[in-house]
Amino acid sequence: MDRNCILIGVPVQDGAGRLGCDMGPSAYRTAGLAGALQELGFAVVDRGNVAPAPPSGPQAHANPALKKLAEIVAWTALLSDVAFAAGGEGLPIFLGGDHSLAAGTVSGMSRRAAEEGRDLFVLWLDAHPDFHTPDTTKSGNLHGVPMAYATGRPGFAGVFPPLAVAVKPENVCMLGLRSVDPAERAALAEAGVLVHDMRAIDEHGIAPLLGAFLDQVAASGGLLHVSLDVDFLDPAVAPGVGTTVPGGATFREAHLVMEMLHDSGLVRSLDLVELNPFLDERGRTALLMVDLAASLMGRRVLDRPTRSF
Repeated sequence: MDRNCILIGVPVQDGAGRLGCDMGPSAYRTAGLAGALQELGFAVVDRGNVAPAPPSGPQAHANPALKKLAEIVAWTALLSDVAFAAGGEGLPIFLGGDHSLAAGTVSGMSRRAAEEGRDLFVLWLDAHPDFHTPDTTKSGNLHGVPMAYATGRPGFAGVFPPLAVAVKPENVCMLGLRSVDPAERAALAEAGVLVHDMRAIDEHGIAPLLGAFLDQVAASGGLLHVSLDVDFLDPAVAPGVGTTVPGGATFREAHLVMEMLHDSGLVRSLDLVELNPFLDERGRTALLMVDLAASLMGRRVLDRPTRSF
């Protein structure tokens, strides 16, 4: 694991259905992310927040439900370049912002992996697969399309930036799903994405499911991008998100995932997304997400000081 961490704030909220995610980067900084990483021996550079130039006007599309299409296309183009560059300098951590940012971060890291002659693998920790296309989304909220885009699904040509290198669908593991639309369910099956929903976690435990995927990444010599959505967690422990779905990962399950990721030594980049501080309780979710990031980077739960909320 690279000892240089690059923090990049991505205050995008145009892909979500409600306001507030643009405050996420500030919340992560206030919750002490940089200090937690430095305590673990990492060199940390905070690049501040990025933002694209405002679009000149709305972008037309046959689906009238689409919201903020031109804005999300601009964010995707910018973040693809930012991720590609940062991925060659250290371990970038993207502080979201809603999950639409992953269209850019994943596509950029896929180009970085190809530059190194390797494949990109993606661990998608989320209640939702975000596998809609601009044609199939009914809500029109474009935080629901990034993985379909990054894996090269039809429906993005002429709308989103052309993909330099699509992620192979079989290199994607979605863990913790529990809210999947019919169109997404059919597309996931057709594409061959590895899906472990909460029932699979209940039946088999999270460790063997994740362990098998990490073995696949290691065997291929791939790069691993982790995209962690707040709603991967159960809302009882992480209320600060606009897309709460009951029955998510527990505190311990989430930390176990992070600890296994650290032990693997495979992680090259990380998204922290969908934190909405406006919906949080005294910073509780931001602090938990920082703790999870610290676990991924090497902090053990036994080293973690107790805290009262």
